[in-house]
Amino acid sequence: MSRIVRGQVFVVDDNIDTDQIIPAEYLTLVPSKPDEYDKLGSYAMAGLPDRYGKFMVEGAMKSLYPIVIAGENFGCGSSREHAPIALGAAGIEAVVAQSYARIFFRNCTATGELYPWESIDRLCDRFVTGQIANLDFANNRITNETTGEIFELKPLGDIAPVIDAGGLFAYARLTGMIPTRT
Repeated sequence: MSRIVRGQVFVVDDNIDTDQIIPAEYLTLVPSKPDEYDKLGSYAMAGLPDRYGKFMVEGAMKSLYPIVIAGENFGCGSSREHAPIALGAAGIEAVVAQSYARIFFRNCTATGELYPWESIDRLCDRFVTGQIANLDFANNRITNETTGEIFELKPLGDIAPVIDAGGLFAYARLTGMIPTRT
């Protein structure tokens, strides 16, 4: 996989829950409707405490940050699929966290919205929001271009082709596990 994601990072720390990623009041939006999918992205990270700063520019539908850097237990809380969908709709391509709540990790894979990379080091202490990062899929590493530091990541493994395909059902159709829609 020779993909590279480069851009500004948005940094949070531990225990960012799904209510912070997408507050419950926005769960009435239906992601399969294109206009509601976009609107869902505009509310991504709307539940974060003010100490993190603004994830979305007022009135924007897409975030300035293609990469989120997090600490431990990212995506904890309820099992809402809307959480990775909201991040994907906001333009997030990857989250790099020290660890994930299992259901959030699985929902990233099932929806195909974003890549949940696991870091070896505690990167939320090594990056600052707004710094530029280069996430190198082929070499399982992320570079903080501002400081020049390079950090190894755990390989994505078997989930990469599922996310590449656009999620679990798209992957199953692609590989012939289920019939292609006509």
